[in-house]
Amino acid sequence: MPNLTSPIATVAPCGSWRSPIISDLIVAESIDLVDVWLDGKDVYWCEGRPKENGRYVVVRRRADGMTQDLTPPPFNARTRVHEYGGGAVLIRDGVVYFSNFDDQRLYRLQAGEAMPQPIGQSPGCRYADAVFDATRQRIICVREDHSGPGEAVNTIVALPADGSGPEAVLASGNDFYSNPRLSPDGRQLAWLTWNHPHMPWVSTELWVAKLDAAGGVATAPRCVAGSATESLFQPEWSPEGVLHFVSDISGWWNLYREHAPGRFEALFPLKAEFGQPQWCFGAATYGFIGGGRLLCTYIERGVSRVVVLGPDGTRSAPLVLPFTEVSLVRGAADEFVLLGGAPDQPMSIARVSLEPFACRVLRRSTSLLEQQPSLRDYLSRPELIAFDTANERKAYAWYYRPQNPAFKKQDNERPPLIVKSHGGPTAAASSTLDMRTQFWTSRGYAVVDVDYGGSTGYGREYRERLHLQWGIVDLEDCIRAAKHLAAIGETDGERVAITGRSAGGYTTLCGLVFGQGLFKIGASYYGVGDLETLVRETHKFESRYLDWLVGKYPEEKAAYVERSPIHFTDRLSVPVILLQGEEDKIVPPNQAELFAEAVRRKGLPLGYLLFEKEQHGFRRAENIKRSLDAELDFYSVLLLRSGLRF
Repeated sequence: MPNLTSPIATVAPCGSWRSPIISDLIVAESIDLVDVWLDGKDVYWCEGRPKENGRYVVVRRRADGMTQDLTPPPFNARTRVHEYGGGAVLIRDGVVYFSNFDDQRLYRLQAGEAMPQPIGQSPGCRYADAVFDATRQRIICVREDHSGPGEAVNTIVALPADGSGPEAVLASGNDFYSNPRLSPDGRQLAWLTWNHPHMPWVSTELWVAKLDAAGGVATAPRCVAGSATESLFQPEWSPEGVLHFVSDISGWWNLYREHAPGRFEALFPLKAEFGQPQWCFGAATYGFIGGGRLLCTYIERGVSRVVVLGPDGTRSAPLVLPFTEVSLVRGAADEFVLLGGAPDQPMSIARVSLEPFACRVLRRSTSLLEQQPSLRDYLSRPELIAFDTANERKAYAWYYRPQNPAFKKQDNERPPLIVKSHGGPTAAASSTLDMRTQFWTSRGYAVVDVDYGGSTGYGREYRERLHLQWGIVDLEDCIRAAKHLAAIGETDGERVAITGRSAGGYTTLCGLVFGQGLFKIGASYYGVGDLETLVRETHKFESRYLDWLVGKYPEEKAAYVERSPIHFTDRLSVPVILLQGEEDKIVPPNQAELFAEAVRRKGLPLGYLLFEKEQHGFRRAENIKRSLDAELDFYSVLLLRSGLRF
């Protein structure tokens, strides 16, 4: 093997390069950063730890720089509302309120105490997205009740912060609720709501109710905004009591405020996205800071920008930050915290002071680059590429070239390509440094992470390309991205793999059976093979999602059959590896098992790994490592060897 410290690069086939970025290292030095908050001068965040079996821990960093874990084992600050969770933690004056994963009860951890105390009252209920009602010393949050027969019931409830009394329902009757937000004077409550068959990035409504002195709803709530063709995001009250929210009524998620009942003004009209798809609770793309100013972040052509809006409508230039992707901001008087990353920066928690301006990183999702600075030489920086689609429009993708200073490719060799299809499918590819992507590029693979039609970040029209077209548009765009790279001489069109997670796993399986023979191998992580089974078995949040993606069921049963890879395995002629969580409630294990059995019947090379105690997404260190190594071994044996036929 070559000496990795040598300045002389060794010529070797792409895909066979030796890399110091190994799975053990990735797992040992990586965490998942979930959320961040400011409480006085203290910063709090929540991090998922693979080495602690994926446990989510609330961490505090005091003003003096001391950092400490607050939620002790075995507590796991994670909610299962909508199954995807988010918004599991509320911080107020040093007190931590959180939902615990194992029992889904609410707990309170007082400052200075070692053990949290339960405050949740209703068995069979889950809680998320809480705010604190200081006037009445209570918590207002979303409740998802699984105690009765049939579909879970979602409401907005209030409960005493000390758990001393029963819960009171403040809003009910619709299928879904999010973002309960209390006005500064405690007299008005705003929230978002939507109903089947819509998802929140398709259609939502913003409602406001006046509260009486006891905290009950005093008058009939009024609908402030929203329609069947409008998606709303993150309602918030300014310190002066003015309601703000994000709407895509213009075709882009832009920021608005209500300056009189039913009258709105756009604060920063722009063909850019100030909102995000609400897969998880607790997202925030803007916040209020001192002097009547508002801080906001938006995405424009794949890059995040952070600006300050003045009370007179002035706008600052984008702040100079070491991040090109900012997913969450929370403001205070003269500072804010954020969750952000960049192609050379892993997802990180940072604290930004405005006067004087300074940015300090408090926590990174991986410490590999600090521990081994030489690894920066192995990083592949992504390029946002555009390519033509089937309808003569443009689609986008992040392209990563192979990068390893110790190796170079053989003359005239073009690298094998891994096509990544992101989950959701209403989501987006990320350009933030992910060592799992560098795991591949440092071994000589090229990677293209496709923002197929239906992805977010490019406006509503781009999202709606997937309407009734799931399994068609996403696959076509993945195929065209791969063909585009081969046509311009970047990659080997005969050595193309496809991989994805969840909805991306479905696109992967579609690619293997409907992909025109382009994909020579595939890795599906908890992907869907049978749409009919999914629509009958999935959880409430997504139970009508396929109405929009495919068509109503069973009225459009033919479309479900035509787009289910399980029915067309006679076309399958290439190897596939399936990776699945045993406790997955979103894509149940039978999806992988049915497809695995079909591959076995055909006698094709198959990998099937079922991971115990994993749900939708792998969080345990040993399973993250095993899945990454298994996928590498699968490609090494079955993709890189030329002339293999099955």
